[in-house]
Amino acid sequence: MRVLQAQPDAPRFLLDDMVEDVLERLAFLRHQPAKALVIGDWSAALAGALEAQGAAVTSADDELDLEAPYPFGGFDLIASLGVLHTVNDLPGALIHIRNALAPGGLAIASFIGAGSLEHLRSAMLAADGDRPAARMHPAVDVRAGGQLLQRVGWAKPVVDCHSIAASYASLDRLVADLRAQGLGNVLTSAGPALGKAALERARVAFLDGAERVTERFEVLTLSGWRS
Repeated sequence: MRVLQAQPDAPRFLLDDMVEDVLERLAFLRHQPAKALVIGDWSAALAGALEAQGAAVTSADDELDLEAPYPFGGFDLIASLGVLHTVNDLPGALIHIRNALAPGGLAIASFIGAGSLEHLRSAMLAADGDRPAARMHPAVDVRAGGQLLQRVGWAKPVVDCHSIAASYASLDRLVADLRAQGLGNVLTSAGPALGKAALERARVAFLDGAERVTERFEVLTLSGWRS
């Protein structure tokens, strides 16, 4: 992912939005972490901003198992960007984040939530016809996010969601953007690859006669503290 994000024309609009949101939340809360862990910070933008504010930052990406206890802890801040939508055990992953915080530490986790990629979902259904395959990850909405935080013991939990819109002239460009931002399909039991005919049905259904379509990404953010 870091190699893809290092390209000068790499799409970064989702990650940029999440980084900006984390920094705004920290400023609003007047929380200045001395020790921070950032996960999914492919562009290193958040790590750089936190280091500029005096924080000691640990960056963890592909090498960190999100569904196992972290091998380090005591963080004043853990920021997880765009990765938790792919885990099998989301409650367990949130518990591991909480346990890696120091008392009084803050966790902020942003990822793609329910309601995202409506045109892509329709295109995949059209491609598969009467026998749809699993091609997209299950998604969490605001209500489910709130219930999760209560269940896993985050103190003072806050859940919110906002939309990011992006315009596309083809299915292929959307897929390229998703892959470049680490949002490709990582389902354990993913459906079979689309054949030529199915792929063409997906391309046609994606645009549905229009020259461009607006795809929406619902960014769900969970935040809370360790008491």
